[in-house]
Amino acid sequence: MKYKKNNLITILCCVVLMQCMAPQSIAQFVHPGMLHSKDELNQVKENIQNENSIHAKEWNILQKSKCAQLSWTSKACEVVERGAYNNPNIGAGDFMKDGRAAYTMSLRWYMTKDKRYALKAIEIINDWSYTLKQIKGHDAKLLVGMTGIKFLNAAEIIKHTSNHWKKKDQKAFEKMVLEVWYPVIQDFFPKANGNWDASMIQTMLCMGIFVEDQQIFDRAKNYYLSGVGNGAIGNYFNDFGECQESGRDQAHTQMGLGYLANACEIAWQQGIDLYGALSNRLYKGYEYTAKFNLGEEVKYVPYISYEGKYRNMKISEKGRGRFSPIYEQLYNHYHGRKKIEMPYVKRVIIQDWNERVNNNAHVSWGTLMNR
Repeated sequence: MKYKKNNLITILCCVVLMQCMAPQSIAQFVHPGMLHSKDELNQVKENIQNENSIHAKEWNILQKSKCAQLSWTSKACEVVERGAYNNPNIGAGDFMKDGRAAYTMSLRWYMTKDKRYALKAIEIINDWSYTLKQIKGHDAKLLVGMTGIKFLNAAEIIKHTSNHWKKKDQKAFEKMVLEVWYPVIQDFFPKANGNWDASMIQTMLCMGIFVEDQQIFDRAKNYYLSGVGNGAIGNYFNDFGECQESGRDQAHTQMGLGYLANACEIAWQQGIDLYGALSNRLYKGYEYTAKFNLGEEVKYVPYISYEGKYRNMKISEKGRGRFSPIYEQLYNHYHGRKKIEMPYVKRVIIQDWNERVNNNAHVSWGTLMNR
């Protein structure tokens, strides 16, 4: 009897400890509060006034980009299909490009307060909200995960910093998010390489914020912390930063890193610290990947994924040295906010600051918004 009592006390103590360590629920969602807070948007607006700054240079690049022009025409369709390796591609490419354009227009609106850009962002969002009925195909989950975050951040900025978006149109967007997008990603994809889960985590967090649904937000947050799939923080990285996809290729590895970083930033804006999970495991993953892609040697151990589907026996040279636009945000958090040195990430930023504008896999304008 004494043994059972002691066992029960131990279990109760463990439960209490886990509850204390876990990020807590949100009392009230902050808006705008996905990748950018209002204070941060205002800081960027101030930064671009300095004509000699890197922010002004990035701002000029943004303004000249195709996806920032009022002549942009969205190409929404009822059924989007993306197959394996993007074959077939029925509307998927347009969906991604329009997401990037909507996000870019929302930034141009906020920085200039020229309502034409808010109205153009709204036009793009509304076109998809009233047209799209289904997203299907082998890569449907990945497509929603990669692209939803862009539409949702655009919608968040427009909704909470302007009065130009009609309520009925906002409801139409919410309906598309909840009835077309969410069912595609709600169960993640544990067996896939981790960048898939990571993409869905970032977008699902945004969904929860936009529609103010705590359960959707927590579903993504909890999967990040303890999901069974390859995209959960403890599965995507081992304890010294090697990534589940390091043995696959460097482009997909950086996709996983970028999406998990976005998830952390989105949660941070809502007062929840996912960056610090597992003793800053994300930090280790970034430094490890940056070091290898800078040409230096790193430790590697054979990495077997969830259920043993992927077995990478050595680190991959494929794509080595080609950097994705994912590093500024992490550096801003760990070095800027937390004063933690990131020597390898810093080197990447110094030598590779001019991001690729047309990279559909990632959210654009990282240098402008995070440096």
